[in-house]
Amino acid sequence: MSYTFDTEKTAADLVNWVKEYFEKNATPETKAVIGISGGKDSSVAAAVCVKALGKDRVIGVLMPQGEQADIDFSKLLVKTLDIKHYIINVGDTVSTFMGELKKHIEPSNQAVVNTPARIRMTTLYAVAACVGGRVVNTCNLSEDWVGYSTKFGDAAGDFSPLSDLTVTEVKKIGDYLGLPKELVHKVPIDGLCGKTDEENLGFTYAMLDTYIRGENDLSDVPEIKEKIDRMHRNNLHKLQLMPKFEMTK
Repeated sequence: MSYTFDTEKTAADLVNWVKEYFEKNATPETKAVIGISGGKDSSVAAAVCVKALGKDRVIGVLMPQGEQADIDFSKLLVKTLDIKHYIINVGDTVSTFMGELKKHIEPSNQAVVNTPARIRMTTLYAVAACVGGRVVNTCNLSEDWVGYSTKFGDAAGDFSPLSDLTVTEVKKIGDYLGLPKELVHKVPIDGLCGKTDEENLGFTYAMLDTYIRGENDLSDVPEIKEKIDRMHRNNLHKLQLMPKFEMTK
C-alpha cells in the first residue's frame, strides 16, 4: 500500500493540535514564542500557530549572529503574518562566550557549530519567561531522522508541531497555507561554510523523505542507505528522554 499525504487534512489537524495543546497546558493569555530563521520550518510553524491562536498570541524572535545576509526572509515572514517580533542579536554573546572558552580550551568545530544554536534557544526561553510563553520547536522529521539539529539547541522546545512531517510535507503545508514561495522553498544553508544542507548531508531531502515513508528502499544506492541508517542510529539520543538510573525495590 503506497503512502499518501493529505495536505488539507494534515493542515487542519496541525492547527487543532496546537489549539488543544494550549487549551490543556496553558492559559488563554499564554503566547507561542518562536525563533524565526526565514526558512520553511519556522515559517510554517509560525503560520500554524497564528491560525490556531491568533496573531496576537504569537511572538517571533529573530536572532542574527552579527550580520545576517538573509535576515530579510525573516522580516518578510513576520510582516506576512503580522506578528509582534523582536530582533535580538546573539553575535556579541557568542563571541564573549567563545572568548572565555578559549582561555581554557581550544573550541572544537562541534562547539563552534552548536554553541550559537544553544544560545539562541536560551534567548527564546528568556523571551518566553518575560511574556508568559511556550517555545515552539521547529524541527521536522527528516532533519530529526538523521540528527541534523543541535541537542538542547534547535532540537529543544515546549511543543513540536512539525516533528512528524518530512521536509517534502512541510513544504506542501506551507504552500497550502499560502506562505510566500521564497520562504517555503528557500534553500537551507548552514551559514558557516556556505554549503547547503543537502550538500553537507550527501543526499537530497527528497531521497531521504521517500526512504522514511517507505516509498524507496534505496537499493540502487546502498551506500546512501547505509549512511542514512548510520546517522539515524547515531543520533537517536537526541530524540529520546535522558537515560536515568532507576532504583530496584
